[in-house]
Order: sequence, then structure tokens, then C-alpha cells
Amino acid sequence: MYPRIRSYPSIPDVKPIGFAGYKVGMTHIIMMDNGKNSMTKGEEISIPTTIIECPPLRLISIRLYRNTDKGLALANEIFSSDYKALARTMRLPKKDAAPKIAAAEQKLGEYSDIRINVCTQPELTAFGKKRPDVFELAIGGKDTKAKFEYAKQNLGKEIKATDVLKEGQQIDIHAVTKGKGYQGPVRRMGIDIKQHKSEKGVRTPGNVGPWNGNRGWTVAHAGQTGFHNRLQRNNWIVKIGDNPEAVNPKGGSIRYGLIKNNYMLIKGSVLGASKRLIRMTPASRPNRRFPSEAPSITTIDLSSKQ
Repeated sequence: MYPRIRSYPSIPDVKPIGFAGYKVGMTHIIMMDNGKNSMTKGEEISIPTTIIECPPLRLISIRLYRNTDKGLALANEIFSSDYKALARTMRLPKKDAAPKIAAAEQKLGEYSDIRINVCTQPELTAFGKKRPDVFELAIGGKDTKAKFEYAKQNLGKEIKATDVLKEGQQIDIHAVTKGKGYQGPVRRMGIDIKQHKSEKGVRTPGNVGPWNGNRGWTVAHAGQTGFHNRLQRNNWIVKIGDNPEAVNPKGGSIRYGLIKNNYMLIKGSVLGASKRLIRMTPASRPNRRFPSEAPSITTIDLSSKQ
């Protein structure tokens, strides 16, 4: 259960365009306001933040694409079988990757794009998940040879959050929202409850026209609420840390437990339930009014959330 990314922003550096982590929960911090035009510039302010635990990702395969009439098509894939826990998710190849890499290098001019498959390492976390999540990431830059060289050097190795993202950066968050099941139009679409003498129900949208079976999706009717693939733009990375004790609340986070790996603090709330995989990419439409540097944090709230 993880989101699909439909398009990647272009970046000049040859590195993965994005990272992923598990949502822990929320806390609040006291920081010095470094907003350029903020009314409280230079003062201490309290802001809510979301904690995302970011164990290293492992690069498990190189994906080589060709251009076709219908867009990019996968032409070849070179796997590494170093990570044995991946067998819980997929069947691992038994042959060595070195001959395939050498053959692909000779035909590198035939390929138009190089991407990588990565997987998470949930056994490093404390919440008990065993099966790794596998997903694709694009690589920055425009030179196909440089992309292939990066993928070849890091095949089977770990990628850390600090290798891809940095403090003070704006990111787009891709996630699956909390599922709320089958709900009526008042909760699902926010329509008003009608007058109590209304005919044929007070929680219905009323007459919506003569379209019957060909009704538009925007018309307020009951249906699935939540559990959707969504994009949340321009989230600000307040901190990337490697000391879990700095953010672990007393007794651990509710419905998650203790953090054991690198973590991120992101300003505001992040969509999705706790323990759910959150994918992050550099912001494709960054907000110019955001500070470009990470703030100075005075206090991180560690009080028990029980």
C-alpha cells in the first residue's frame, strides 16, 4: 500500500528524485522564525510538525527504458540479489548481475532513460512490519551514461535520506489518505442538511437533474471516502536528524512505537495513517515565500502522547 508518482520534477544532480519513509505521528516544536517577511521574524514561535521515520532505502535493480510510440517502455532490468528479506515480496534472480551490466553498457545508446527500483527495510523499524515495499524512482540529470553509472555503483547498496533531501527544502508528498469507508453525502461532500420537512430525506442532495445513470462524479452522493492516492505540495523540511532520542516521546508514539532510524520533521500535518509509507519528491512548483534555510530549533516536545 503505497502511492504512485505520475511525474517527477527535473533536477540537475545525478541522484534519486525522491525518498520514502514511514509516518510516525505529530508533535510540536519551538523554533526561531526565519521567514523573510514574517511579522514574527527573529522571535520564537510554536509550530506543529509531522515525524517521518526514514530507514535507508536499498537499490535493488536498474531499469532501462526505450522510447516507443506509446511513451517510455521498459526494455531491460538488472537485479541485485544481495538483500535476502526481499524474497518476502518477490522472487529473486539466481544469476549474477555483472554480465548483464556489461552487456547493457555496450548497448547504452539504445536506451532513452535509466531509472532504479528501490525497497524499504522495515525490519529496521520497531512497528513489526516484515515485507519490504518495492517502488521505482527516477534519477536526476539528463545524461543517460551518468545515470547508468550512478545506478551501477550503488546497486545493492543503501541510500540515506541525506543523500537525496536536505533541511530547509520544499518537497511534494505523495501518500494514500486515511480510509473512512462508505459515507453519505453530508460527510463525504460537505452538503448542508436540509429543512426537517423536506421531501424524500434531509441528508440528500435533492434534485440534481435528469441524468440518472450518467451522473457526474462531482454530484454529491454516497460513496467511498478516503483511501485515495493524493499529492500534497510544498511541504517544508524543518529538520533531518540521526538521533532518534531527540524526537522519541515518553512511552513512544501512539500506534507506532519508538523511532530507531533517521527521521524527518515536516511542518504541518501530512496525509495518511501512522505506519503508512510516505513518498517525497523535490517540489515541482516551490513557493518563493518559503524560507530556503532550515530554522534554529529551540525545543522539541517529548511529552507523552498517551
